[in-house]
Amino acid sequence: MNLTLETTLHSKIVVLSPENNKHLLNLCGRCDEHIRLIEDRLEVHIKQRGFTFSISGQEQDVEKACLTLIDLYNQAQKDRMLAPYQVHLYLQTTGKKSPTMSTTEKSMEVRIKRGTITARGENQVQYLQNIFKNDINFGIGPAGTGKTYLAVACAVNALEMERISRIVLVRPIVEAGEKLGFLPGDLAQKVHPYLRPLYDALYEMLGYETVMQLMDRNIIELAPLAYMRGRSLNDSFIILDESQNTTIEQMKMFLTRLGFNSKAVITGDMSQIDLPNKRDSGLVHALDVLKDVKGISFTRFVPQDVVRHPLVQSVVEAYENYNNRNGKD
Repeated sequence: MNLTLETTLHSKIVVLSPENNKHLLNLCGRCDEHIRLIEDRLEVHIKQRGFTFSISGQEQDVEKACLTLIDLYNQAQKDRMLAPYQVHLYLQTTGKKSPTMSTTEKSMEVRIKRGTITARGENQVQYLQNIFKNDINFGIGPAGTGKTYLAVACAVNALEMERISRIVLVRPIVEAGEKLGFLPGDLAQKVHPYLRPLYDALYEMLGYETVMQLMDRNIIELAPLAYMRGRSLNDSFIILDESQNTTIEQMKMFLTRLGFNSKAVITGDMSQIDLPNKRDSGLVHALDVLKDVKGISFTRFVPQDVVRHPLVQSVVEAYENYNNRNGKD
């Protein structure tokens, strides 16, 4: 007896409004590349006639595709040009959501003068909420989850709203042993390669010329972690990046630099500890020591939160699975 399993396809019609040809072209992309991307990622088939879209596929996938078209059309009305990477990031951050939940229910924005930074996904939203609520915040997770980028966005927002008077960027310089005298240039030039991810985010959000002017006026300050000892930082937004490479003593020293009307964000990835003994990591130690301290928040990101190229998430998951199989930390 042979059994034939038939897959029932579901179809749905979506009509986008208000009608605007410019916004429609923005949504579809060059040669409909955005529509093709949605089809490939959600495994649906989309037919378009003007502002009417017919989507067919598995019921859950169709529901996701409908919400995707509606949300991205709304985004296309705000952005002068909707880029393919934005469509990719949208699909990346909403792919695990319930199809009955609109992305607007799980998104949060940080407004800066040059635009709006949007966090999507429960962990990114929780991360921003924690930063706004608490004075010391930890963001822990794999590369590409937006830990540093969102922290910089919050710092820029606080500076532009005049809630703080300066931004301080800190990073442990493990590769050079924090003895940077042999490197050419002044302190900024010596440390620049190690703080490049923070610089890149600042350039995008403030513009190169503005960043340079603010650095000249010491409103944006950068320093190796070893240079923080003995200081007390008031009216500041301090970001400690790559904190997995701090020692236990350095982490304690950094956390006790916090002054009045200041906020600190500590980011790190415990899978990329460069210290000789991973158990000496100040981040690992802090998670245990500070877990019950009121006013300190911890946001843990997972591989599914990665918002870079789709392969980045696959790489992170592959390494995580390998370490789990082989009993590695």
